[in-house]
Amino acid sequence: MDSGRSKELGEKNITGLMWKFFWPAFIGVTVNALYNVVDRIFIGRGVGSLALSGLSVVFPIMILVAAFGMLIGVGAGVRISINLGKKEFNLAERVLGNSFILMIIVGLVVTVIGFMVKTPMLRSFGANAETIGYAQDYLNIILIGSVFQVVGFSLNNIIRSEGNPRNAMFSMIICSVVNVILNPIFIFGLGMGVKGSALATVISQFILMVWVILHFSSKRSVLKLRVSNMKLDRSIIWQIVTIGMAPFAMQIAGSLIQATYNTQLIKYGADVAVGAMGIINSVAILIVMAVISINMASQPIIGYNFGAENYSRVRKTWDIGIKAGTIISIVAFILVEIFPGSIIHLFNHDDPQLYEIGIHGLRIFLLMLPLVGFQVICSNYFQSIGKAKISLFLTLLRQVIVLLPLLTFLPMYYGINGIWMASPISDFISTCVVFIFFKIERRKLHHLEMGIS
Repeated sequence: MDSGRSKELGEKNITGLMWKFFWPAFIGVTVNALYNVVDRIFIGRGVGSLALSGLSVVFPIMILVAAFGMLIGVGAGVRISINLGKKEFNLAERVLGNSFILMIIVGLVVTVIGFMVKTPMLRSFGANAETIGYAQDYLNIILIGSVFQVVGFSLNNIIRSEGNPRNAMFSMIICSVVNVILNPIFIFGLGMGVKGSALATVISQFILMVWVILHFSSKRSVLKLRVSNMKLDRSIIWQIVTIGMAPFAMQIAGSLIQATYNTQLIKYGADVAVGAMGIINSVAILIVMAVISINMASQPIIGYNFGAENYSRVRKTWDIGIKAGTIISIVAFILVEIFPGSIIHLFNHDDPQLYEIGIHGLRIFLLMLPLVGFQVICSNYFQSIGKAKISLFLTLLRQVIVLLPLLTFLPMYYGINGIWMASPISDFISTCVVFIFFKIERRKLHHLEMGIS
């Protein structure tokens, strides 16, 4: 059962392993992030800036749906990596089976509740008379595909955690290519507008779900999806949920923050400012996803070796991750500050007001981007070794504890500039706190490595 794919996590050169896991993860998450970016580009160019603002209103709800996929997929993935490191293969397969049933249940519940509360949610997230029609058209179709999204993305994360990064990458590429091909066909060719974009997304998610389910019954998989392991076990579900709670909270907080951004931008700006925020958020997601791909590359290595008590490999993997995340953040910061106009024009080139607000907001919003790599990599480390409470706190620190008050009070004094300023100030404060936890944990890891009790 302990195939070479999982065993190499504890034996191969760490730098080589990181590269092996990074590129498939990077391509996979970048392609995944392009989901929303592609939708925004086609809608912004094919339907208009108001439709783009309507889609931005839906985005917090899409984050909520993705949160449940993160809750199960990341939680199960970490537990599987640790169990493989401990050579507990049967338990790893039981985690897989339980997580699969949990994904289906959660996806169905999200769909039902989503339809029940969609209209008040859209209004609370910033939809008005001019944009709610676009938002409703898009959301109605997206909610139908909630099960496809939760199952597809969750199982794909587990594929990566069992030591199959390339298969996880190919899954996302296939899914996203389908989305990119269908979007212009439905929007322009069939004249379906925002409904066409949503339908393209749901079809691609369905294909992803089928693809990843087939993986776990094939020879490529380390673990098998067996009916005998699908009987829900409270202890396993608890293990999945406790670890997955940090990324889940991050996604929920992201939805809350995005909704706050929308309402504040309408209050201190206009509908077009919400559209600009949609563009800025798309750019930020692409950058952060590049850093998160390092987390995805390091998580199986850290989890496996922590379970195997090989602490020197844990430390070395963490060090490489911090350096790589910082380099990506600095390079992205330079590109954003030099070429903001080209980035905005990619989404819409007909609205000069959108262009002006977008450039100004983009430069301020990402001012502390060089610090994000260190912050994200360090927070993820605690998740990878099973320290759910610390990971959850560090996740909520930036997204809720610091950012939300700043978003509430800064615009009172600085108007729309205060909205853009909230993010870099929050990044700076949060990084200072993360650094304290980093120093404490490094001391503990050193003691474990030296065999000091």
